[in-house]
Amino acid sequence: MTDLDKLNAALRDATPSPDADAKAETLRLAAENFERLQENEQAVRPTSEAPQKGSFWKRTTAMFKFSNLRPALYATSCLVVAGAVFVAYEPLKTDLTQPQDAALRSEEAVVAQAELAPEPMMDQEVSEDANTAPRTTSKTANAQTLGQVQAPLSAKPSGLEKPAPAEALSAASIARAAPEADAVIAPQPNTDQFAGAPENPVQITSETPVSTFSIDVDTASYAYVRSTLLNGGQLRPDAVRIEEMINYFPYDYADPAATSDVPFSTDIAVTQTPWNPDTQLVRIAIQGKKPPVADRPLLNLVFLIDTSGSMQNANKLPLLKQSFALMLTELRPTDQVAIVTYAGSAGTVLEPTNASETVTILNALDALNAGGSTAGGAGLRAAYALADQMSDDGDISRVLLATDGDFNVGIQNPVQMKSFIETKRDTGTYLSVLGFGRGNYNDALMQTLAQNGNGTATYIDTLAEAQKSLVDQLSGAFFPIANDVKIQVEFNPATIAEYRLIGYETRALNREDFNNDKVDAGEIGAGHQVTALYEITPVGSPAALNDPLRYVIQGAPTLDTELGYFKLRYKQPGASESKLITLPIERSAKPPTPDFAAAIAGFGQILKGSNYIKDWSYDDAISLATQTKGPDPFGYRAEVIRLMKLAKLRK
Repeated sequence: MTDLDKLNAALRDATPSPDADAKAETLRLAAENFERLQENEQAVRPTSEAPQKGSFWKRTTAMFKFSNLRPALYATSCLVVAGAVFVAYEPLKTDLTQPQDAALRSEEAVVAQAELAPEPMMDQEVSEDANTAPRTTSKTANAQTLGQVQAPLSAKPSGLEKPAPAEALSAASIARAAPEADAVIAPQPNTDQFAGAPENPVQITSETPVSTFSIDVDTASYAYVRSTLLNGGQLRPDAVRIEEMINYFPYDYADPAATSDVPFSTDIAVTQTPWNPDTQLVRIAIQGKKPPVADRPLLNLVFLIDTSGSMQNANKLPLLKQSFALMLTELRPTDQVAIVTYAGSAGTVLEPTNASETVTILNALDALNAGGSTAGGAGLRAAYALADQMSDDGDISRVLLATDGDFNVGIQNPVQMKSFIETKRDTGTYLSVLGFGRGNYNDALMQTLAQNGNGTATYIDTLAEAQKSLVDQLSGAFFPIANDVKIQVEFNPATIAEYRLIGYETRALNREDFNNDKVDAGEIGAGHQVTALYEITPVGSPAALNDPLRYVIQGAPTLDTELGYFKLRYKQPGASESKLITLPIERSAKPPTPDFAAAIAGFGQILKGSNYIKDWSYDDAISLATQTKGPDPFGYRAEVIRLMKLAKLRK
């Protein structure tokens, strides 16, 4: 027997005969081990829980442990990596071959914008230079609260990744992060609504000598313009209300005499027009009295807060909470606060509570969350009902509506809503409106509500704006000193050929409305200032836009020493009959140079695209505003000069 025969015989003797039971057991164990390694085995008995799945990473790692699979898996992985490198390299190669001039110009524009844009107005107010005094408040609590900015009351700190150094950003990483050249990024829809009105036209004095309008102390338009410019948005001309831009800034107007029964002082001045050397500006200035805080009546505030789904953005409900928290520091301990929300259905979140119970009020604010549709009409009814419950003789009651203006259910009919608010206004409960956010901001509705509710409309875009509107100017916002304030000016056709009112388009009144005490008009709060500007064209000036009529009949001789006659009507709060104030507008031999209000009026007309300022430019507005800036303790004027520079950069 050969060695090969011996080997074959040994193999036959060592190999056992097939055993069906052993084979079945071996297969069962193999299947069980496979399920265990894949972490996919089922529970012993059926349960309501889904089978436990292994993670993708664990199962992938397990596959690489099988030696017979490794070559195929490694080969496949290499192909994937090679494909990814090829895809990333192609757009990079294309981008790196493009000229760099456009990118450099874009970078220079961004740097210029960063230099012009104001610092975040949170811990301190903006200032133009080192000599500008920082903003201070009389309460330590105010300063402490201002430090807690741009975060919800209940927000917890979150870790932020450390940014990579600028030098580590290679051209390749920038190219990979940039969208492809043919990609189109759709802009976010902007459904903001404004009560647009055409610019006031030039009037011929001999044909229309009388101009009548209601005063306006709102400042919402300026804050919205600022927010749009700082956020790089496209500013709509109908969003610019020039009178609200002018009235945003404090001026050095004389206080009314302490012994006077009239709650405000009135001053009229004639200056040179900055954009037209052949015309003049008539500036009407009103300064309201500001009684001491100790003499203020008790204040009952009902916060009517929109908590619908549209209010979830950081610049809406979270900023609203912070703003109201700031205002609490200015209320007196005996003032009362209540909170009503509306989102789907209205509800009382906080019953009338003394302002001294700060923790209770802050906890109620902190618990608010955005969600649901907007039921503004139901919220208005609930808030007014609560205000009626809080009111007492001599108190001031105010409903403070905070919203982005998205009223889509509730009182659907605007006429019905207006009638409801007017009825409540006549009972002594006024309505003011605070606007928040962008994208679906309904300025038109908010203006209507505030005007018919004898209140003010304010746009809050930063915590610094909340400090200005709700803390520094709280007395003016909530304590009226004069109601239904109307202005009427009769211009002298012997001295004035033409005139036009700058701004106040949405506040125009009919001539006969002036003497009708049933016609509603604007209110003046404690310490409020009102400024109105007329551009006038003297008789014989080459700036006249209209030719004289051939067949006009000349009237009787008039006073040639007066430019016009100023009249103002107002009511004491709670009174039904108005009082009259009159002043002649004297002719000035040499009008003084324009002031800061004229610079703001010119800036606003540029933004609106006015046809009456000729080639007057942003540079001219910047120069005039800088020359007439004067004292600026809070940095408001320095801020608007930076906005002018930013608008010039983006024109």
